[in-house]
Amino acid sequence: MRTILNVIWLVLSGFWLFLAYMLAGLLLCITVIGIPFGIAAFRIGVYALWPFGYTTVERRDAGAPSCVGNVLWLVLAGWWLTLGHIATGIALCVTIIGIPLGIANFKLIPVSLLPLGRDIVRTDEPFAVR
Repeated sequence: MRTILNVIWLVLSGFWLFLAYMLAGLLLCITVIGIPFGIAAFRIGVYALWPFGYTTVERRDAGAPSCVGNVLWLVLAGWWLTLGHIATGIALCVTIIGIPLGIANFKLIPVSLLPLGRDIVRTDEPFAVR
């Protein structure tokens, strides 16, 4: 079931969201200061490409730098990427088949707003020690 949902997701919205995250990552990597944000955008872009079967967990060792970084991310890229998830989620929820995909889009909103200090893990190991 996870594979079927990922393939439908890829066709309807995943590819376009992936491209948006890759574009944001490239723009953020132009400056040396933006490289950590660009890496976060690339990581979330892969998660946005195949979201079913994965989840995000908070890193316990993330401290004040990730909090400051999340504020900068919110201003630089997070707000615009979140608007893309909201628009895509609403559009997908119009049809019955698209409702699970729309919910998955809404699930990506917190990580698109505040990505630093989070890890993307498989759903069968959210509490595994890494």
